[in-house]
Amino acid sequence: MMSLSFVSFRFFPTLCQSHLCYYPSRKVQGCLSNLRGSAETQRMSKSIPFFPKPERLDESMPGYAGFDPLGFSDKFDVKFLQEAEVKHCRICMLAALGWVVPEFWHLPSEVFSNTSPLAALGQVPKLGLIQILLLVAALEAISLDKLTFHPEKEPGDFGFDPLGLGKGNAKKWMQTAELKNGRLAMIAMGAFFHQNLLTNQGIFEQLKTHNFFPTNFPLH
Repeated sequence: MMSLSFVSFRFFPTLCQSHLCYYPSRKVQGCLSNLRGSAETQRMSKSIPFFPKPERLDESMPGYAGFDPLGFSDKFDVKFLQEAEVKHCRICMLAALGWVVPEFWHLPSEVFSNTSPLAALGQVPKLGLIQILLLVAALEAISLDKLTFHPEKEPGDFGFDPLGLGKGNAKKWMQTAELKNGRLAMIAMGAFFHQNLLTNQGIFEQLKTHNFFPTNFPLH
């Protein structure tokens, strides 16, 4: 009995101490793991949570989404990539409008009467296509000159704002809105092109005839 009491007296403080230290340490470890998880989350892309955040892309950029799975921002100049994206956004927004308008209205000539954009392209005179390409090349040379020799210029800024919509605090909002609408237009143009390639019909003509599935099966 005495030996048992001695053992209890001898080891009780140790057991208490280990018991008291164990649970706080678990709490500390839990806090540390939460902090590590939070830091790890901050290093990951918002748009692709299982990809690391692009290091050269700044969250203050208009339209930032942390989306660069192929790592283009590590291989090319970021301002050049921004300029290219804005150009493609603007071109596709205009192209999406130009793709559907001829189904409702076109110039009074047989040359412009085809509502299938890909088929209508073959009706454009060759000299007309050459003129368009030369104009695009001239505009591209002007923009490259501004981008190369005027590094302070913001990507996509040509000083064109006749309505003054991009002034003050509204500027970044307008830039982000332009990019979001442009990205949607780029996706839409890809869809328009492939649907027209499959059906040889305009977008609204496909909707009228229920011919908007790639299998060309009509809906009933």
